[in-house]
Amino acid sequence: MRILEIVLLLLVTVLPFIKRPVLKFIKKKPLIIGILSVFALHLILEGWRWQMVLIYVLLAIVIWRLSMLTEQSSHKLTLKRGLGYFLLLILLLPSWALPNILPVFNLPTPTGNYQVGTHVLHVKTDMEEPITKDANDKRELVVKVWYPTSNTSTSQQEPYLDEVNRTSFITKYGGGLLPPSTMDYLDRIDTNVYRDATIAAEAFPVLLFSHGYGSNASGYYALLTEIASHGYIIINMNHTYESLGATFPDGSVKLFDYDFQGSDGANAMQYITPIQEAFSKDLSYEERHAILRVASKEYNVTHMVKRWAKDMSFVMDQLEGWNERGFLKDRLDLEKIGVFGHSRGGGAAGQVALKDARIKAAANIDGVQWGEMMDTIYSQPFLYISADWPAEHPDINAHVYKHKSTDFFYRSKLLTAGHPNFMDIPFMIPVPSLAQTGTIDAELGIAITNQLVISFFNKHLKMDATTDPTTVSDAYELLEMKVYKGGVERP
Repeated sequence: MRILEIVLLLLVTVLPFIKRPVLKFIKKKPLIIGILSVFALHLILEGWRWQMVLIYVLLAIVIWRLSMLTEQSSHKLTLKRGLGYFLLLILLLPSWALPNILPVFNLPTPTGNYQVGTHVLHVKTDMEEPITKDANDKRELVVKVWYPTSNTSTSQQEPYLDEVNRTSFITKYGGGLLPPSTMDYLDRIDTNVYRDATIAAEAFPVLLFSHGYGSNASGYYALLTEIASHGYIIINMNHTYESLGATFPDGSVKLFDYDFQGSDGANAMQYITPIQEAFSKDLSYEERHAILRVASKEYNVTHMVKRWAKDMSFVMDQLEGWNERGFLKDRLDLEKIGVFGHSRGGGAAGQVALKDARIKAAANIDGVQWGEMMDTIYSQPFLYISADWPAEHPDINAHVYKHKSTDFFYRSKLLTAGHPNFMDIPFMIPVPSLAQTGTIDAELGIAITNQLVISFFNKHLKMDATTDPTTVSDAYELLEMKVYKGGVERP
């Protein structure tokens, strides 16, 4: 919550119970003027938002009660007065909860040498669209580029999430019962990102980023802004129909396809059940590995990961043309291409690194990489970051990454972190039980993640000999790490 919001909340919480003693020191008229002044400053400096409406109502009641109070007013606790206090206590619960559960939050300020700009590109492919029912549909993508800039003076700061993603967020989490205006308070978020700012005048390494399934494709401001500020151009994928939504240049919108989700996952349990049973039984690693290997071959998420990997490879096909003309001209270092992603996007990042030799380094942030990785080995450096899953959670990736890499392979775990801690979710909803995040401080969790990802790509993409991911694990007790080279653990 913001400072004046907290002041107003404290006023409506405390003043009704101590108004008489307060009036012995402050006269009624100056007190009311002071309260109204705080309210006016709040509206001017911070702006109103719907989460504060109950507080505004209670504030009006407090001012009314103060104005009615006289020296002759009874001090006795009557039934009517007691019911009033009881009603106040009931209203205070949501008054405290709403602005704290859905705050005007602060995103971390980027620490790199650059400010960050964004630019949207429309990618038309020659691939068949596998999700829609129209056989003539060709797959189209909208990607968002995050890049270093040194000049934001002529650019506007980007609002947090576009309209379609706000509406889709409400549909997903609000059951369609809340109006889109519910998310208007996000206009007050300082994103630290500037739309269409001039790209800094040099060529930068390129990172492709793939989002989680059914999430906001650009709901990773804390992650992507920080990395871009350290001198990377990030191509933020938006996997059409499997993100919450995408807005195309002609104004058309393509939302998450819930019908496809249902049909695509209709037979999922016939593959998931053997995997669950393999972890519940007392089996050796090799016995369990054989079961997982077979079950994962036709699992629908395996096909999804491969589908998303094709999206990224097609976008990589466009990089040379983008580097020759248009907004990104001469700004892409095509000898230094990496890939990373979160959740299903992390699995897709691992898949594209497995199949596309243009990828020089890859990172998977808490995603399961289903499919053929169980049978093969990476030839480039690879970073795997895991949330702190409970002991009973099946460790699929212990089997997926059995062979690791002929190069460096980093297996790390962010202790006390949950799966959404790598997104903006813990900032948007700072209540772990609601956001399903871990107990790690939101800023600390994303700071550790950012430092680890940046140090990894600095070393293995920029070839910076002065940096090393192990220094990040050495600096933080909450980061566990094992390092392998050629499949052998290093001391």
